[in-house]
This record gives sequence, C-alpha cells and structure tokens, in this order.
Amino acid sequence: MYSEDTIAAPATAVGEGGIAIIRMSGPLSETILKTCFFPSQPVDNLSTHHLYYGHIQKANGLMIDEVMAVLMRGPKSFTREDVVEIHCHGGSVVVTQILDLLIESGARLASPGEFTYRAFLNGRIDLTRAEAIVDLIRSRSEGAARIAVSQLQGKLHRSLLQYKNTLLDVLSHVEADIDFPEDEIDPKTFDGISLQVHQLVEDIDHLLSTFNSGRVIREGVSVLIFGRPNVGKSSLLNAFLGESRAIVTDVAGTTRDTLEETVLLDGLSLRLIDTAGVRHTEDIVEAEGVKRAKDKIAGADLVLLVVDGHIGITPDDRLALNLLENIPSLLVVNKADLSPASLDPLFSAIPHVSVSVRTGEGINELIKRIKQIILKDRSQEERESFMLSDRRHFQSLLRCRQSLQGFLENATGNFSSEFLAMDLREAISHLGEITGETTPDDVLNCIFSKFCIGK
Repeated sequence: MYSEDTIAAPATAVGEGGIAIIRMSGPLSETILKTCFFPSQPVDNLSTHHLYYGHIQKANGLMIDEVMAVLMRGPKSFTREDVVEIHCHGGSVVVTQILDLLIESGARLASPGEFTYRAFLNGRIDLTRAEAIVDLIRSRSEGAARIAVSQLQGKLHRSLLQYKNTLLDVLSHVEADIDFPEDEIDPKTFDGISLQVHQLVEDIDHLLSTFNSGRVIREGVSVLIFGRPNVGKSSLLNAFLGESRAIVTDVAGTTRDTLEETVLLDGLSLRLIDTAGVRHTEDIVEAEGVKRAKDKIAGADLVLLVVDGHIGITPDDRLALNLLENIPSLLVVNKADLSPASLDPLFSAIPHVSVSVRTGEGINELIKRIKQIILKDRSQEERESFMLSDRRHFQSLLRCRQSLQGFLENATGNFSSEFLAMDLREAISHLGEITGETTPDDVLNCIFSKFCIGK
C-alpha cells in the first residue's frame, strides 16, 4: 500500500454539507497546493499550520470554489509528512472537481486507511492507536467510544511496552548465561527472574480477564429471542425497538426467518435477533425458519427464552429449552398482565423476569437483568484504567502468556538457557504482533482496509 508519492482524498463523508475537507499527504503536497490555491492576500511563502483564505482555480483561471487551506509541514503532522487540508463548500461536485485537480497536478487517490498507515509506518502512532482511530469512528455507544479513546491515548501501548521491557531485562540475563556458560546464573538471581515472569503472567491474566466485558462494550451484545410460536417474541422485539418492526399476529408461524435489529439501551448496544417459533412442523418454509433459529443459538451472547406465563409450559417450550443446554439464558415470562399459570420446576430454576409486552410492564427490569448477565463484572472493570476489547489483541496476548508459561515450566525442568531464551523471544514477538513491530503484512493490510478513504 505505502509508497513515497503524494496521496489525496476527501476527509469528510461524501454528500451535501456546509463544509467538506480534502486532505493531501506526501512530498508534493505544498507544490501541488501552490499550483491551484491563490490566497486572497498574496504571500511569498505559506506559513506552516496557518489557515489561509483564498480560491481554488484551474490552470485556465476558472475558479472552482472559495476555500480555507492549511499547510502542515512534516514532521509536525498526522503522517509526519507534509500535509495539506483544503476546506471547501460541501457538495459532491465541488469536492470531485478539486480532487480531480489535485490528481491532475501530481497526486493520486489514497487507498482506504492510507493516511493512518503512513502515520504508523513513520512512527507517529503504533498499531494499537491506529486501530483505536477506526474503533472511535465506528463506536456505537459511549462505552465503546471510551475504550477507543483510552487506547488512542496509548494506555494499552504503555502496558505492552512495560511488559516488553521486563522481558528484555529477563532475556538479557538468560542470554548472558548462553554467551558465558562458565559464569552460571546465581540461584538467587534466577529466582528473581522467575518471580518477575510470574508477576508478568499475573498482570497479563488481569488484562485478559477484562476482554469479555470489553468486547461486549465494543462490539455490542448478540441477544437471541427464542421460544415456541405465539409467546410474544416478535412483540418483545417491537417493545425493545419502540416501533412495530416485526409482524405480530395470532397465527402460529408468522415469523419464517430471523429478523435482526440493533438498538442502544442504557448505553449498551444490543443486536436483537427475532427467530421463528420452535416447534415440530411439516411446513417446509417454517421448518427452514426453525432450523435457522437453532443455528443462531451458538453465536448468541445471551438467549431470551420467551414463554407464555398465562397458558403455562407446553411440550414445544420444553423442546426449546432442550436446545439451550450450556447457553447463557434468561427466561422471559410474558403476559404478566393476565392470571399466571404455574411454571414447570425445570423452568423455575432458570433466572427469569415477568413482563407484559402488551402493557410494557417489566421491560425496564428485563433490560436491567440483561445488563447484569452480560456485564456481571462491569462494576469492578469500570474502575480499570483500560479494558482489552479487540480479539486480535486478546489472541496475541494469550499466545504471549502461553510462551511465558512455557518458560516457567522449562525453568523448573532444568532445560538449557537456549530453550528459555526461545520462550522469551516468542513472548516478545507476540507482544510485537499487537503493537505492529512484528505484525505480518497481510494482517496490516487487512486492518487498514477497514478504514474509510481519507483517514
């Protein structure tokens, strides 16, 4: 992706608006700007980080727009290259005309995420902070934005750097034993090394333990609404959304496919999945809907098993319950506004909430219970300085921990220093996968391809 040419792209979303920003980065940025931008007050040299008012003109003198332009000379810029921003009137025609003019003058259209990629390659930010940028842009809740900002501030990077420095210190002692075998490591020194690694494993375990809640806050929660036909599953979805999104009738089997909607409830992003009613059926289309409902179970963070509290438990309810073995579930007893039937003892053992989707009774309590189940450790983690939220980070950190555990096991097994050094180097390499120091190119390209053009 990266080369030493000059790139250009819109930095704001395409469409009508009061202002649009076009960004350039690279060695020709200032030269290209001077060919098409004419300040209202002529100047001999453009000052860096100074906003100028003027006009963008074609070579034949035809004015395209009146704009504000700023030149930010490297390394004091986002990419550490010379960067230009042109603030023009919002509108696709104006933006396209200016962008075409910049490309005709020697720039090329940037690839997705290329500005941030250059900032990463030029040492302006590490990979964790680059990823935090796109996470912040895509945040669907205040909690997700808060995690992204913490990562953008470098909190994860500083923790990983501390881990790396500890491992480099330990590795230096082990490699000294390899280089100078006649000078064996003092037993007390070796005990100190092992203690350092033990403490590091504990620190990593603590960070790993925050992943589940961090992931939920960042990605949202997949909540599957499950149960037999005509218990109020679609009505419950509509109650969450505050609108009639799903068709509701008294006819069993109305929902023939899964229906997914995302809603923000009390700061938590929920991906609600309404499913076909589970029952034995000869209808081919309905049977396919039931199969799809079953297939969704494994990928759900939580299943809301809905039953009719007025009629009571039926064989189809038991069929639905049997499919939820070892799956986090919450029983939703609907029709609390009607006289209740007794619950089967098997169902009474499940955490449950009584609601009425018709009157809205119990819906707020249901939301509260969902948050308690999904974020059961949140009260403690709210006090944490940072939570791990990215699966890639989690997997690399887990591999780092496994290498350190291997070091501790080999150390007690009297393995040679060469094996111990190998474990430590692997652990350091896994940390580098997170920060970008040892991340493969294909992974880097995948990460930055998720960015929008112009960022």
